[in-house]
Amino acid sequence: MKVLRTPDEAIESVTGYPTQRRWIEIPSGDGQRLRVRLVDSGSTDAPVVVMLHGNPSWSYIWRHQIPPVVDAGYRVIAPDLIGMGMSDKPSELGDYTVARHVEWMRSLLVEELELADATFVMHDWGGVIGMRLAAENPGLVSRMVISNTGLPWRDVNEPLPEVIETNGPYAEFQEMARKAPVWEPWTLLPMVMVTEPSAEVLHGYQAPYPDPALTIGSRAFTQLLPTRPDNPMYPANYQAWEILDEWTDPVLTIFSDRDIVAPHGWKPIVDRIPGAAGQPHVILEGGGHFLQEDISDTYTETLLSWLVT
Repeated sequence: MKVLRTPDEAIESVTGYPTQRRWIEIPSGDGQRLRVRLVDSGSTDAPVVVMLHGNPSWSYIWRHQIPPVVDAGYRVIAPDLIGMGMSDKPSELGDYTVARHVEWMRSLLVEELELADATFVMHDWGGVIGMRLAAENPGLVSRMVISNTGLPWRDVNEPLPEVIETNGPYAEFQEMARKAPVWEPWTLLPMVMVTEPSAEVLHGYQAPYPDPALTIGSRAFTQLLPTRPDNPMYPANYQAWEILDEWTDPVLTIFSDRDIVAPHGWKPIVDRIPGAAGQPHVILEGGGHFLQEDISDTYTETLLSWLVT
C-alpha cells in the first residue's frame, strides 16, 4: 500500500478551524502505520463527543460546533477519516472499503484513545462508519446523533438476482466520479448546499488537497456507495442492524428539509431503533446536505439543547 500525505502547511491559511489537534498512528491493515489527524479539544476528564464527517468533507465541517460543545463541558474528538482532510491517504481506489474505514476508526477510538460511553455525532459516511462502530463495539457509544445519513440495509437472506446491475439514484454519479480525469470534491459543495459557499469556505474544503492525487480518498468513497445488491458492506450492515434493532440507548436524528443526498435516512432509524422512541427528532428548515454550513447556528443550538439535557 502506497500512502500519500498532505503537507502540514497546506491548511495554514484555513481560518476558523480549531487549533487543538494532533496526530495518532494506527495500523493500516497491511503491516504499515497510518497517521490520523484529529481535533482533540476540551478537558481529558470531560465526557466525550466524537464527531464523524463524511464525503466530501473533513473535520473542518465541525468547526462551528466544536467550540460550543467544548464550552458546554465536553471533550470533542473530530478525526479526519483516512483518505480525507489531513489524515494519510492510501493511493489506490482498491485500498478503501467500508470494512477498512470501520476498522481504521475502531483502531483510533477503541485501541488508541480507549474511549467508552461516548456520544457519537455523525454525518454522511460518518453515519455508516459510526453506526457500525456503535453496534460492533459494546460500551463504546452511549448516545447517537445522526444527521443526513443512514445505514444501508438489505436482507442478506434473500437471494441475489441472477443478473446484478448497478442502479439507483447514485449510479450515474458513481460512474462519473470513477471516470473523471481529475476529482475535485470541493466543487460538489454548491450542489449539496442551499446557500452559496463563500470563497473562504471553498478554500477550507480544498486546502488539504494541494495535489490532485490527494483526493483519492474522496473519489474512493463514491465507489463504495450501495448501487448494487452485492455491495460488500451489506452482510456486516445487516448484522449491525440486528443489534441496533435492540438498541435502547438514546438516539436523536437531526436532518434538514432540503437535503438531496439522504432526505429520508431518518425513517428507518426512528422506526427501528428503540432508543429513538420519544426523542425530539427534527427536520430543520433551510438546510441542504451540509446543514452544518447552511444553518450552522440552528444545527448547533439543536445539538446542544439535546446534549445538555
